[in-house]
Amino acid sequence: MADYKVYEIKQSIFKANDDAADVLRAELRKQHCFLLNLMSSPGSGKTTTLTRTVEKLSGEMNIGIMEADIDSDVDAERISRTGVKKVIQLHTGGMCHLDAYMTEQGLDALAAEAPAQPDLIVLENVGNLVCPAEFDTGAVANAMILSVPEGDDKPLKYPLMFSVSDVVLINKIDALSIFDTFSMDRVRANIAARNPEAEVIPIC
Repeated sequence: MADYKVYEIKQSIFKANDDAADVLRAELRKQHCFLLNLMSSPGSGKTTTLTRTVEKLSGEMNIGIMEADIDSDVDAERISRTGVKKVIQLHTGGMCHLDAYMTEQGLDALAAEAPAQPDLIVLENVGNLVCPAEFDTGAVANAMILSVPEGDDKPLKYPLMFSVSDVVLINKIDALSIFDTFSMDRVRANIAARNPEAEVIPIC
């Protein structure tokens, strides 16, 4: 019989980030600020949807926007034209996602732009259906956009993204007649198979 004991230690490699995200979330709650993490693949309509949303809500609440991309400031420039007072561009330096630490840095930079604390901050994450779903950003809620041209099978191919999303926007439904292989009934069923609690909202 061996004269030593074997201990199995199992801990998620994401634990440090998850803990940091919980701290960030608690701090935002104290400040009465709602942080939304918006995710999708490139070209699904994230920035356009966000632009229209800001235009509708800007008169009702103080909004801050954090645009995350590997490079360029194209999205931040588009959003700034809506008149929103607090918008910054985050460059990830080649990373395909944001984590809680990067989000916190973005929030600090956003706070430096203007003194008033936003009621709503939207983090437009890097366009990707894989990496952003793996990292808790500290957001109160996750939303993602699936556009009709991408196909109704994406919830089956990228299960984690749909599992972590509280809201799924089905965008470009005006193109349903062109992409006739896309079924709203089928995509709802595929999303429910991954996340029965997710709210599905069709938009165009």
